[in-house]
Amino acid sequence: MAQSKDTQQKLYEMLEALQTMVKELPDEYQMRMPVELLASLANTLLNEAIFEIANGLSDIQHVTEKHLMHQRLQLLSRQKTEKSNLCKSQQQAMEETNSLHHPQLIQSVITSQEMEREAVAIKHREELKQHDMRLILQLDQKVSEQQTALEKAGVPGFYASTNPQEVQSQMYLLGFIQRLSEKYGPSQTSF
Repeated sequence: MAQSKDTQQKLYEMLEALQTMVKELPDEYQMRMPVELLASLANTLLNEAIFEIANGLSDIQHVTEKHLMHQRLQLLSRQKTEKSNLCKSQQQAMEETNSLHHPQLIQSVITSQEMEREAVAIKHREELKQHDMRLILQLDQKVSEQQTALEKAGVPGFYASTNPQEVQSQMYLLGFIQRLSEKYGPSQTSF
């Protein structure tokens, strides 16, 4: 009987905490989180494994984001090196051309070098754009995997979606779960 009373108290506290968290959200997202959803979520969170799943998925997300950011920084570094090498080689070529004292040749080299710098800048912008598109697709895939995992775990409010408002609502719910895990997660409970 005491276990049931403790469980009921925990359920009530989590529901109350969820309702308080929802009040912190913008109005458009508050409307997307009715008390029925919150009550169902609180009930689901009585299974402490859900906290572990959510925290594990969050950890994977952070590692993935760090890895993708590292890849982006490597690309930017490579591009910076390529641009620096181009500038050095163009400077050396211009010094050699200037030593010839031929004005038409100097102007031709200047024009050619400007075109080459612009071509490299365009190439770099396109590479970065393509890289960022791949990065976004990978992050979208990770979000989809998280949605599916949480849906399969029976967490209310989670299902595969690419709708930005639904994804944002799910991000809020995941944030709520993480906040609740600090107090009610497996290592914090005394129930």
